[in-house]
Amino acid sequence: MSRSSKLLFIILFVFQTVTGQNQRNIDHQTLTWIRYYNIFPLSEKWAIHSEFDNRSFVNPVHENLFVIRSQARYRATKMIDLGAGFAFFSVNTQNPNIDPDYSVPEYRAQQDVTLINDIAKITFHNRFQLEERFIQKTDKNGLLDKFSFAYRFRYRLQSMFTIWEKEERSIKGTISDEVLFNFGKDNRRNTFDQNRFYVALRYHFNPNLGLELGYIKNFQRRASGVDFYDRDIIRFTVYHRINRKKL
Repeated sequence: MSRSSKLLFIILFVFQTVTGQNQRNIDHQTLTWIRYYNIFPLSEKWAIHSEFDNRSFVNPVHENLFVIRSQARYRATKMIDLGAGFAFFSVNTQNPNIDPDYSVPEYRAQQDVTLINDIAKITFHNRFQLEERFIQKTDKNGLLDKFSFAYRFRYRLQSMFTIWEKEERSIKGTISDEVLFNFGKDNRRNTFDQNRFYVALRYHFNPNLGLELGYIKNFQRRASGVDFYDRDIIRFTVYHRINRKKL
């Protein structure tokens, strides 16, 4: 068994262990995530990656949250990619039947190391990511002038492969699984945060512009430690790489 297969087995084992408990406390939700992802190369090794992501519930239709993220990425070697950046989240609600008159801000720093391996015609990415999360606290009256803090560790195993290619156009497939864990005094009941399984197809008009349609199965433990979200998510992404030669 390869190292990537062993890691995927561990992720699936943890996911099955968690999902096998407390089935009575699961809320099923359907969402759409619409994202614009931009890559601005600075040199052969350095690039700035930015994204804008709007997430909404489907039934009933309601805003979930909005994300702005930016990070610097450095391709250290052919097999090692490094990244560090910052994200801002504006969370409206996690329940489409609840409509508060305020949104909860979260400020998040992130750092990751991604190991890249090519096996046959499939590219595998093993990403190890650490996040520092500052979330504004609330009570029944609204936002408070204080924040909670927690670390979150994320591991994602992703495979990417080309299905069809002609001249500059191509269709690529993606399959990934990611597990997330919280660490902090305010997260003792939900150390296991969530698991995300993702499949997608991406059509490239050329190497600098692509459209991706994917499906995410997201299973997330809530702060209570006994309640869960079981989410079916359709994600649509516009990938745009800036061609510096044409600037």
